[in-house]
Amino acid sequence: MAGEILRMEGVRKRFGATLALDGVDVAVGAGEVLALVGENGAGKSTLMKVLSGAYQPDDGRMWLNGASYAPAHPMEARAAGIVMIYQELSLARHLTVMENISLGMEPVSGPLVRWAEVRRRAVDAMAQLGRPDIAPGTPVHRLSPAEQQLVEIARAIVVGARVLVLDEPTSSLARNDIERLFELVRRLKAQGLGIIYISHFLEEVRALSDRFTVLRDGRSVGSGETASTPTERIIALMVGRDVKDLYPRSPRAPGDAVLELSDLAGAVKPARASLTLHRGEVFGIAGLIGAGRTELLRAIFGLDPVRRGQIRLKAHLGPASPAQQWARGLGLVSEDRKAEGLALSLSVADNLTLSSLPAIVRPAAQAVSSQAWIEKLAIRCHGPRQRVGNLSGGNQQKVALARLLHHGVDVLLLDEPTRGIDVGSKAQIYHLIDELACAGKAVLVVSSYLPELLGVCDRIAVMCKGRLHPARPVSEINEHEIMLEATDAKEAA
Repeated sequence: MAGEILRMEGVRKRFGATLALDGVDVAVGAGEVLALVGENGAGKSTLMKVLSGAYQPDDGRMWLNGASYAPAHPMEARAAGIVMIYQELSLARHLTVMENISLGMEPVSGPLVRWAEVRRRAVDAMAQLGRPDIAPGTPVHRLSPAEQQLVEIARAIVVGARVLVLDEPTSSLARNDIERLFELVRRLKAQGLGIIYISHFLEEVRALSDRFTVLRDGRSVGSGETASTPTERIIALMVGRDVKDLYPRSPRAPGDAVLELSDLAGAVKPARASLTLHRGEVFGIAGLIGAGRTELLRAIFGLDPVRRGQIRLKAHLGPASPAQQWARGLGLVSEDRKAEGLALSLSVADNLTLSSLPAIVRPAAQAVSSQAWIEKLAIRCHGPRQRVGNLSGGNQQKVALARLLHHGVDVLLLDEPTRGIDVGSKAQIYHLIDELACAGKAVLVVSSYLPELLGVCDRIAVMCKGRLHPARPVSEINEHEIMLEATDAKEAA
């Protein structure tokens, strides 16, 4: 490869009996964006921890700018120019922008920090990133997620990054912030940085990367030029098989209305929402982050107060508590599965049955029931007693869905059901949603991923500034029209 900046060859890493990396090869050139893709558990995080010095490899070699590279710890890797920006940002939120940018490498004169130099560094770095408007003295907690991410990247510039690793960088960004991030990545690429981009969104991979490398089961199973490789080929490499009909749509026959909202308003959001959801239907809600989509589902489920309007669930009219909604056949899968959707310290069996435990829990019966759901949803785990917190994101999401099915709900509220999970798990969840609709369940889906909504839903309504627009069949709407509604550009025009 011309201008190669980083090479990893034959990297192996074992944790006890588990072989996490089995001879992985990766290379990235200066001024190149390499997409590192694979399912959850494929070995991407372990490989990057080896690169960053957090883990020591059991075998294999690495080279940086042609010289042997073997960092003993993350600080040594950072000094060599390897900078990681994780999905969960590592910022001191109570400190200022300039303090975070120079944290751990402050210029000093004797015992005193040279604050003028700290400020100058921050000003120069933010100017390079095209955001000179972000004042160096601003506390980080006052910044948006996109701006906080810029502070992390500014820190990378200050340390003289040669290779920048971005791990799921768009997971919490709005669409316009994603476009700005892409522009920034292209600018850094033009400056000669080697960039490793990790993402589950293959549309992003196609839009941004020059080449890709696929990991599966701890091995590098394929790589190539992104532009000349069909998406279906990349997916097949990731999951080890051809994934046909990623968005299945079996014949559906919508039945009676089971959920009706009339001019619903929450304490703050939604401002106004009306919809009718039928049995056998998948209804999608699109919109930008902050539009009020999550607040709408929480109000329906009884987690947030209702200020005005009506909720009719089957024969029941009026707002209700979550316990009452559960009893009436309504279930919610939260967008934040770690904080709200699951009890991470408990087992798979406990999480599956938590909402419908009998007065006396019989562990043997609980295990049998849980095993049935594990098999039906193909949950990859060591068994019903494994701790949920030790599962991959996709398998955690399946457990959250299985709990609703175990409870026997008729109406499912799914908030970002595939966020942060791999393509193989997404395909399984899409097939499950299709099966549920065909079985007469009613599914209400909130998602920021428009291809997902257009692929799995029968109708889509767009939420903008807390107001839910009228729903339309998917055959009468496209991504462009959804974004016009979501940004209020259609009404403005």
